[in-house]
Amino acid sequence: MLWIALGVAALFVVLLVVVIGLYNGLVRKRVDCDNAWSQIDVQLKRRHDLIPNLVETVKGYAGHERGTLEAVIAARNQAVTVAGSAGSPAGAPGAVAERAAAEGALSSALGRLFALSEAYPDLKANTNFAQLQEELTSTENKVGFSRQHYNDCVGRYEETRQTFPTAIIAGVFNFGPREYFTVDVAEQREAPKVSFK
Repeated sequence: MLWIALGVAALFVVLLVVVIGLYNGLVRKRVDCDNAWSQIDVQLKRRHDLIPNLVETVKGYAGHERGTLEAVIAARNQAVTVAGSAGSPAGAPGAVAERAAAEGALSSALGRLFALSEAYPDLKANTNFAQLQEELTSTENKVGFSRQHYNDCVGRYEETRQTFPTAIIAGVFNFGPREYFTVDVAEQREAPKVSFK
């Protein structure tokens, strides 16, 4: 009888250790996703901060291109609004998709803004404009790498969350799904074109 009780106790301890290990693995992957999301957020904030300076520089050379400038400002404001309301990807369903759509629209508007430099040689030659273009291009690259890292973290989290036996622990402790940061419109997939000819 004592051996049976010890066997049951040992089995319970082993199961408890397995559950704790699976739970902690899910927590680590969730924290990785949150960290990766915050890296995207940092880069997008930098992007949002650079845009007003870029618009002001363009205004000085191509002020009558009001429609393009207003489109960039509106897209930036929408992206900032969505960023402020989206919070963590663990929040409301669709938050990541909404953020991706807003940022994609901003990328399209920036592409049209950069196209203006071809029509205005003085603007293209402006040192401030060139510097802002370079900073924005660098930031766009960092955003791309951050998105890739975030999606990699989400992939690892989802793989772990959905595989057996971790799926049982994920269900019991409410580890919900995470969305990938994707852009659905083909023209929004492209980063703004920057040319230094």
